[in-house]
Amino acid sequence: MSLFKRVGIIARLDKPQILDTVKRLMDFLIEKGVAPVLESDLAAMLPGVEVDNAPLKSLGEVCDLVTVVGGDGSFLGAARAICAYDVPVIGVNRGTLGFLTDISPQSFEEDLTPILNGEYLEEKRFMIEAKIKRQNRPSGEGLALNDLVLHPGKSARMIRFDLFIDDQFVMNQKSDGLIVATPTGSTAYALSAGGPIMLPKLEALVLVPMHPHTLSNRPIVIDANAKIRIVVCESNLTYPSVSCDGQLNITAAPGDEIFINRRAGALRLIHPKSHDFYDVCRTKLGWQSGYRP
Repeated sequence: MSLFKRVGIIARLDKPQILDTVKRLMDFLIEKGVAPVLESDLAAMLPGVEVDNAPLKSLGEVCDLVTVVGGDGSFLGAARAICAYDVPVIGVNRGTLGFLTDISPQSFEEDLTPILNGEYLEEKRFMIEAKIKRQNRPSGEGLALNDLVLHPGKSARMIRFDLFIDDQFVMNQKSDGLIVATPTGSTAYALSAGGPIMLPKLEALVLVPMHPHTLSNRPIVIDANAKIRIVVCESNLTYPSVSCDGQLNITAAPGDEIFINRRAGALRLIHPKSHDFYDVCRTKLGWQSGYRP
């Protein structure tokens, strides 16, 4: 008997081969006595398929496991939508890199069979949220699993801002922006900007300057529960943006304050028992794989 009775399915909708994977996944779940529940937009792409469906934001309410068929981008969007529910998530990789979606689409049956029986590894991945205030009034907010990024938007100008951590002034910086990344996001945009790789279980955040005007500005690793405040200086001539996982953009203005902190709760991410973070790094980042004791 499967530990999970209703399994939600979320997928990218832009590639025919992804729909083929979804159909195989549905057949597999039904064969195992598990009820698949399609995300509503996905269900619309599969006319004639008679299974339950639910909107993305309520999928976590009606399922006890959610699978994401796609790449890390699809996973990030799903995570923000279902993080309010205590529902584990697993990814079937149909993207490119696949740090979060680590189940192979060619052999997912082999990996998912023991998972449905309760044999898996589970990680808790915390998320971060941003709230923007303009003249002490809320102006926007966002949520991220990977990173929150202050950037110039469509402008090529640098941004000047003040950075505070736990109400202590850290620096005034002029740069292309600032990446605030979780351990989950340390292998994404922050890595390409020169930030460190952090183990997923670390309770930490990394702040990575983007092309700083002063070359001595370097990434800083801080406690995950630290309170970050960024003040966009009045002298800026442009309206920068705050990007959430590269998918949601909030416009800020000169004088705005951006408050970033850890979100309460955590996303439950599950893997096959064979999962090894260092092996993922070797595979995805092209590290030397030969072991020579």
